[in-house]
Amino acid sequence: QVQLVESGGGLVQAGGSLRLSCAASGRTFSSSAMGWFRQAPGKEREFVARISWLGGSTYYADSVKGRFTISRDNAKNTVYLQMNNLKPEDTAVYYCNAVTAVNQAIGSWGQGTQVTVSS
Repeated sequence: QVQLVESGGGLVQAGGSLRLSCAASGRTFSSSAMGWFRQAPGKEREFVARISWLGGSTYYADSVKGRFTISRDNAKNTVYLQMNNLKPEDTAVYYCNAVTAVNQAIGSWGQGTQVTVSS
């Protein structure tokens, strides 16, 4: 089981940037593919990005492709999400989790981190 703590969210103007971090504990982190998800008010949680357990492969939702970059540092048990050119529609609570081969989350969710983009 991996325990997760997300941080780095905040309020930013459209076009701005934020870098989210996800600190994970648990012996399976370095062998798990990891993903970021987000949930906007009144909407279901949706997949954002994925990174393989060694970090050599990444995959993004079409809505964030070219603007967001996922990375990881297995020595620090941390996954990052660099978000550039943010848009108001990126406003959501962002979560990380271990993911399956089809980008389904595994295990419990952390508390998430709020990202608010003003227009």
